[in-house]
Amino acid sequence: MSTPDVLVASDLDRTLIYSRGALEAHGDLGRELMAVERHEGKNASWMTATAAAALAELASSAVVVPVTTRTPEQWHRIRLPGPAPRYAITANGGVLLVDGRVDRTWDTVVAAELAQVAPLGEIWEHASRICRPEWTVKLRNARGLFCYAVLHRKRLPPGFLAEAAAWAADRGWQMSLQGRKLYWVPRSLTKSAAMAEVARRAGTARTLAAGDSLLDADLLEAADRGVVARHGELVASGWTWPTVAVTERTGVLAGAEIVEWFTAQVGERRSLR
Repeated sequence: MSTPDVLVASDLDRTLIYSRGALEAHGDLGRELMAVERHEGKNASWMTATAAAALAELASSAVVVPVTTRTPEQWHRIRLPGPAPRYAITANGGVLLVDGRVDRTWDTVVAAELAQVAPLGEIWEHASRICRPEWTVKLRNARGLFCYAVLHRKRLPPGFLAEAAAWAADRGWQMSLQGRKLYWVPRSLTKSAAMAEVARRAGTARTLAAGDSLLDADLLEAADRGVVARHGELVASGWTWPTVAVTERTGVLAGAEIVEWFTAQVGERRSLR
């Protein structure tokens, strides 16, 4: 069997996998689903059964790399179908896992990048001040790399997000609202840089990517080709990119369509070799 020369880098939440809240938002709870995450003794995220089978098959012909803003601890709750991936990009590119273990060489690269923007302490102090208890459930520090708040979205005051994003941008940080979570992430902490490092190590010649949020934009732009979920923050913001397609479907069916798209792209690549 020839060595795969295509790297498939995909965001997870609301791209490949869907929480109960995400399923409810799109009326997907009644579909034939396969659980892919356990948390506190309960199933927490799902894919369609068809997408799960196709993703497992895809791993035999491509280097499949999960890419997520989740911390490594949160990532380890997930069991994607197929063989365990050799590489996983977590913490929005801040932590690279190789065979499930933190890669310390990549830690050094990330530390140098983070030195270019305002420190997390400054962002944390500001977020703690502006995230009022009336609309904030909790504020969390993600391994000293970035932070996020869990919010009551409908209670946010008008103009809050735009004002907070402008303040963050002045300090080299970006914001992204995904479901109930509002993230503050350094602009120098990117999924695309970690993807490039994995591609270098794996020796792949072509990269494919998928995502849904503003934090996935750099990943999609850096890939040779990409696909974005129609229901996501990127599409809602009006973002487009010449080499990035948009799914026809939304919700968990968009996740299935993304796996189909990856499979077709990898098959096309193999037929040309």
